[in-house]
Amino acid sequence: MAGRRSCRQVSHDVAPTMEFSSPLKQDAVSFMSASVFPIPELRTRRRITGMSAVLLPFLTHAEVDWSSFEQHVERTVQAGLTPAVNMDTGYINLLDASTRTEVLRRTQSVVSGQAFVAGAFAGDTPGSVFDVSRYATQMEEIQHYGGTPVIFQSFGLTRQADDDIVSSYQRLADYTDRFIGFELGKMFAPFGQIYSEHVYRGLMKIPQCLGAKHSSLERSLEWQRLAWRDEQRPEFLVLTGNDLAIDMVAWGSDYLLGLSSFAPDLFAKRDRFWMTGDSDFYQLNDVLQYLGFFAFRSPVPAYKHSAAMFLARRNWIRTSLTHSASPTRPDSDGPILDDILRQLQRWI
Repeated sequence: MAGRRSCRQVSHDVAPTMEFSSPLKQDAVSFMSASVFPIPELRTRRRITGMSAVLLPFLTHAEVDWSSFEQHVERTVQAGLTPAVNMDTGYINLLDASTRTEVLRRTQSVVSGQAFVAGAFAGDTPGSVFDVSRYATQMEEIQHYGGTPVIFQSFGLTRQADDDIVSSYQRLADYTDRFIGFELGKMFAPFGQIYSEHVYRGLMKIPQCLGAKHSSLERSLEWQRLAWRDEQRPEFLVLTGNDLAIDMVAWGSDYLLGLSSFAPDLFAKRDRFWMTGDSDFYQLNDVLQYLGFFAFRSPVPAYKHSAAMFLARRNWIRTSLTHSASPTRPDSDGPILDDILRQLQRWI
């Protein structure tokens, strides 16, 4: 493994100073105490696995725009990305059970047998115990509609000791032949936790666990996971959820991103540039990253309104409205999004 690393050292990557606050400041992750990690070598000309969290659009703050949703799922599939529904980008924690089911039903109809993944969310409260039955019910429903479950964290799951967390995932594996894990920082959700090496290696030992989405927004932590993966289980998918460093694919990560919902066509084109060794990868990635830094500034959950504003500007959805309980951005964001879209026109 040492032969794959350069001897150069890097401090933990932090978002550049901007006029708006960085979401990294909101999360206290114990692993960030490490000061350096060897920079891995780039992995050029590789085929990237892309999963894109599909925004759930609204006609009013309470009425889902189902036709635009179906078109966006289809657009994602046509781009060559795997749709990820009922994720944070789809307001999973704010939807009632019937709406979550309708999302699954409509996704199954659109993808026509092609792969999709969907969030299994067992919402609970601080102090709750791990409830395997709530997860199992949602996992079974997702599989009924042809999807692969993505296990969202919960208070009951992450409050446990490391060995118990691994045991909980092993219990969930009894209900499926495949699932994707998920670790996220507290800037995204109060129940989030970035796992220890012991837990992460425990996940990789579960055959049904295909991979895990990593959302710490911290490069060094993700580089660590890539090293563990290469050592223990090379086929395991390290799915970056770092919308502030979408170039993590250059070091061997794949992705499950909310930012890609803004432009699945351009993410797919960027991925092809990397596979073919086209230097335009960097130019396109830079503009997409500019969009990511702008959209995912604090408060981070308001990125869904940024997505709706951007997709409405592309005439891909009918309004820029969001779920009534989701935070919004100011109208002054509009001209900046217009400028970013103008910069992206050369690849559209």
